[in-house]
Amino acid sequence: MDTFFLSHGAPTVCIDETIPARSFFQSWLPAAIAGTQAPRAILVVSGHWETDAPAVNVVRGTNDTIHDFHGFPDQMYKLTYPAPGAPDLAERTKRLLEDAGFGPVGEEHGRGLDHGAWVPLMLMYPDAGIPVCQLSVQTERDGTYHYDVGRALAPLRDDGVLILGSGTATHNLARMGPHDAPPPQWASDFDTWLKDSLIDGRYEDVKRYKEKAPHAEVAHPSPHHFYPLHVALGAAGEESRAELIHHSWTNTSISYSSYRFSTKI
Repeated sequence: MDTFFLSHGAPTVCIDETIPARSFFQSWLPAAIAGTQAPRAILVVSGHWETDAPAVNVVRGTNDTIHDFHGFPDQMYKLTYPAPGAPDLAERTKRLLEDAGFGPVGEEHGRGLDHGAWVPLMLMYPDAGIPVCQLSVQTERDGTYHYDVGRALAPLRDDGVLILGSGTATHNLARMGPHDAPPPQWASDFDTWLKDSLIDGRYEDVKRYKEKAPHAEVAHPSPHHFYPLHVALGAAGEESRAELIHHSWTNTSISYSSYRFSTKI
C-alpha cells in the first residue's frame, strides 16, 4: 500500500465545513485515494504522542477517544471514534522496530487515539470499522532517525496495513492569524520548499530540513508535527515518489499540504 502524510490542522476540521481540508478528508473513500481495497489495519504516527523511545498502543477491544485539546466548542468533547484496537499490528510493529535496532519499544495498554489520529480518520473512514494502532514520535531525535523508523516498518505495507503520518506541514501556533489573510512569507517559503524537495526526490534534504529548509525553526518550533512525515516517507522506501494530494491554508500560516508516497514503477 502507499503511505501518506496528512496535515490534520485544527481539530475543528471534523465539524467546521468552512475548513477546505475537510472536503479532502471526506473524499478519501469516494475518490479511492488509498486504493479500492480497504486496509486490513491502520498505523497512525501522530505528532500528538511524544515519548523518549518508540511506543505503540495495545488495545484489545475498542479504542478510547482522547480529547487532547482545550478551548474548543463543547461539541468537540462529545465526539467519539470507536475504532477497534489492533493489538496484532502493535506487536508486529514492535517486533519490526526492535529487529531494526530501535528497541526496546514500549507498550501503552489501553491508551486510545489522540486527535492526530481520530480527527482525520473520522472523516476518512466514518464507519470506524478498521482496526487502528498508534506509534509515537521522539522529538529529541532527528529526521533521519524517523525516516529509518519508517524504513523498518515498510513490510507492513505488504500486509495490507495503511501507514499514515499525521501532523501539519507548517505548525507555529504563535504565528496564527485570520483565515482570510494570505500566508506569511516564512510559511509560504517553507511549504514550497517542502513540496519541491519531495517531488524532486531530495529526501536527504528533507531529512536534514533544519539545515536545508528556509525558515525551518519558524515553521516548526518543535518538530513533533513534522516527524510523522519522515516516518511515512521512509516506509515508502528509497525508490518512492511523492505526490501532493491536497493543499490549503487556515489561520494564515497553517498549511494542510498532504502527500502520497508510492513505490516507483
